[in-house]
Amino acid sequence: MTDADADADASADVSVDGAGPSVPDADAVPNDAAPGEVGDVDFADLSLLQRLFVAAAQNPTRGVVIAALAAFAFSFYVALWLAFPQVALLFTVLSAVVVAVLVGVYVGFGRLSR
Repeated sequence: MTDADADADASADVSVDGAGPSVPDADAVPNDAAPGEVGDVDFADLSLLQRLFVAAAQNPTRGVVIAALAAFAFSFYVALWLAFPQVALLFTVLSAVVVAVLVGVYVGFGRLSR
């Protein structure tokens, strides 16, 4: 590739006003996708469950480690209930209150933002 070819390629990527690379029209781009295929999806458009699935699919080892840690933590929670039921009841009630407050804040801010 010569310098003239590189300059010609670079000038082809610049828009008419010279402000930056040109973006092709959506109508000018041929639709080569098959009917069942989906194009690029923005991660922000996904629901929480879809995000979890994508994260697990991209890094399954991390998902397995997190599931194992959650099972390990749950076993300690069960052991706490068996050894100290009053303390476990207190922790459970406090956790339920914290979760209820967080859900209330989430729902409240969700309604305020609309």
